Amino acid sequence: MNTEKQDKHLQALKEKHHALDVMIEEEMARPAPNEISIQEWKKQKLKLKEEITALEK
Repeated sequence: MNTEKQDKHLQALKEKHHALDVMIEEEMARPAPNEISIQEWKKQKLKLKEEITALEK
């Protein structure tokens, strides 16, 4: 992957990671948060973080 494509891919991953952060925060702020959704989003967020870390090396 060339540098420009890699940079765009990395940025897209970071944006997805941030979007999941927002979704988790919003769900947790609800009176009765959906714990299953939160758990799934946290798993997705972790996978994205691992991919981001690997690309940044």
